[in-house]
Amino acid sequence: MVDRVTLYAAPTTVADADEVAAWLDDRIDAEVDVRDRFLDVHRTEDLPERFAEARVTDPHDPDTGNTMLGIVRYEERALEHPEREGGVLYDGHAVQSALNAAIPESETGLDRAHVALLDRAVGTWGDHDGRWHKRVAVLGQPAIVSVPGLYEAPAKPEAYYKEKQRHALLSGDAPPREVLEEQVEGDFLVEDDPRTTEALAGYVLAAVHLLETGEAFCETEGCRLYDAHYQADLVEAQLREPGFCEEHARLYAE
Repeated sequence: MVDRVTLYAAPTTVADADEVAAWLDDRIDAEVDVRDRFLDVHRTEDLPERFAEARVTDPHDPDTGNTMLGIVRYEERALEHPEREGGVLYDGHAVQSALNAAIPESETGLDRAHVALLDRAVGTWGDHDGRWHKRVAVLGQPAIVSVPGLYEAPAKPEAYYKEKQRHALLSGDAPPREVLEEQVEGDFLVEDDPRTTEALAGYVLAAVHLLETGEAFCETEGCRLYDAHYQADLVEAQLREPGFCEEHARLYAE
């Protein structure tokens, strides 16, 4: 039984942890509190090296890690100045293990869920196709909910990638969100999307739901506990009504 949920903010992103906590508080029978960035609250000396070890260096190689001094120094700077971090994919399970080790023993019981909104891109290795896959969430203790993963993990319409490439060839940079939305048919989320907070809430609930029931994501498309692989499905699940399938509506409908 989960009695307390601790949600950690990601201040370098547009995600509003307090708003997610309020949404969660309306739906679960547990105390919900918000803390600052996990990597600040539970900082340990070995975190830079643990992040260096978790780096994905080849999209088609399951082995990770580069612990050369320069890389570890980069990870030290990224901890101190997270706004400068970007463009690196990390093994989500390795990061989760590092964060778990940083939680004080007095807070590690399964009656308490730790959910870290993270400003890093995380992935998991796919044995079925031999490559890394970006993820929005890696559930467990603590659960990791990746804000950049929300934009990058579920696939966007094919026209999005074509338009982005075309714009980059012409101007040398990524097209603004309004240009993409005008040129590409279909609904999807992009970096700093104003719908970020609302879209993340279902993933945070999924983290609590796993500890409470042993069930991970819902198999029903359109449910807020559904782990979408396409942006259109993510938008449908997280931003459209009804919010839950019949089974989970009985548990979590407001």
